[in-house]
Amino acid sequence: MIFLKLILLLPLVTAILMLFFGNRRLAGKLNILCSSIIFVCALGLANYYLHHGAFLAMKQQFYIDAFNLISIVLTTFIVFTTAIFSNTYMWHNVESGRISNNQLRLYHILYQLFALMMLLALSANNLGILWVAMEGATLATVLLVSLYRTKESVEAAWKYFILCIIGIALALFGTILVYFSAAQVLFETKPGIFWTILYQHAANLDPTIIKLAFVFLMVGYGTKIGLVPMHNWLPDAHSESPAPMSTLLSGLLLNVALYALVRFKILVDLALKNNLAGNLLIAFGLLSFITAVILMQRQNNIKRLFSYSSIEHMGLMTFAFGLGGVSATFCGLFYLVMHSLAKSSIFVIVGNVIQVTGTQSLDKIRGLINSHAPLGWGLLLATLIISGIPPFGIFTSEFMLVVTAVKAFPWLAFFVIIGLIFAIAGLLRNIQPAVYSEKTEINHTKICLFPAFLHLGLVLILGVYLPPIARDLLQQATKIITGT
Repeated sequence: MIFLKLILLLPLVTAILMLFFGNRRLAGKLNILCSSIIFVCALGLANYYLHHGAFLAMKQQFYIDAFNLISIVLTTFIVFTTAIFSNTYMWHNVESGRISNNQLRLYHILYQLFALMMLLALSANNLGILWVAMEGATLATVLLVSLYRTKESVEAAWKYFILCIIGIALALFGTILVYFSAAQVLFETKPGIFWTILYQHAANLDPTIIKLAFVFLMVGYGTKIGLVPMHNWLPDAHSESPAPMSTLLSGLLLNVALYALVRFKILVDLALKNNLAGNLLIAFGLLSFITAVILMQRQNNIKRLFSYSSIEHMGLMTFAFGLGGVSATFCGLFYLVMHSLAKSSIFVIVGNVIQVTGTQSLDKIRGLINSHAPLGWGLLLATLIISGIPPFGIFTSEFMLVVTAVKAFPWLAFFVIIGLIFAIAGLLRNIQPAVYSEKTEINHTKICLFPAFLHLGLVLILGVYLPPIARDLLQQATKIITGT
């Protein structure tokens, strides 16, 4: 299918072009152009799916259905809008002497390779390709986190590398166990690596092996999601990486890992015919949510604060998928889209805040509304939105989740409600002085806020009105996950 091939080919072609142009002012514009073309191809892919339904491609190696189509369109859109922000932000880094032209070239190459790995993982039908793509995304992220070559960034990159390599190794072992279980029931072992084949034969898979496999997959991909207690890499990686990478890490990469885990959960549910996978997701999701809420209360680094917010929201999404059922799964999918848009907008704004103030310390960021009104109001609005104020999409997601949780597990819903209240308090307690306080001196450099306000506008629109096409895609994805 031509659109899928272009989506997977163009990032690689762009990365090659960046070998020659990536250290120039032109590179940022080329990054925007290529990312926009990839997004248009994703829209073409969505149009093809709407007319023809789910399909296999490239000798069954890739598969497109409603579940991964949502994430592919979302990923290409945020990669495109982040490229717009990246153009201004990274060139400022060159002008200020923070990075060299060669580091700029490396950044642009890795930006496209990182996007490629995420798109490969999302579209893969071959579970081996899925794992390789997640590993490739890990390696690209390590180099991007350490881009500034400071002691702190190198340390954060090593922590990320060690924890995520261990996690992805466990995910590989879990994938091998799933394949081994499939090999016992299939006449040909080769098809056992394809998700679509496994889905058809899931009821015949060995329950004991599948249980063990999902435990490894839960820990492995849970590390990439940032679930507690495998979350320690995430705050450090966010605080030391360039702001555009924080946008992609929090807005997209965590989603891809959660997508992979839910894909395996579908198989496990069919094989075991019980809620073992769901219970594990509920436990890890709720633990991550509560831990992140506690750690958010006393944070002095603005990027670390919102990285813990990402752990909080990923915990709630994991909790929603763990609850299972149509309403909870629909809520989890909608939440995933809303969080990606809202959190990516926050890191765009935070990146601009750091650019004009020259610091990530909340103690030194003061009076933004008085010193730079668009940044100050943008940061306040984005914080309120991610906190869950109505009528924005985050509120809609959390409201649906609480209602569903009350019906399924009233005693767990109590912890969710209390946690959400403390999360709002933690964010506003830390952000309020940064926007409302005595005016401080800032650097009046060129900034880019368009992507942030575009994302926040979409969160508002989707919070009050969900277009029929989007609703149908979410409902189809819900049926795939729940098997209804």
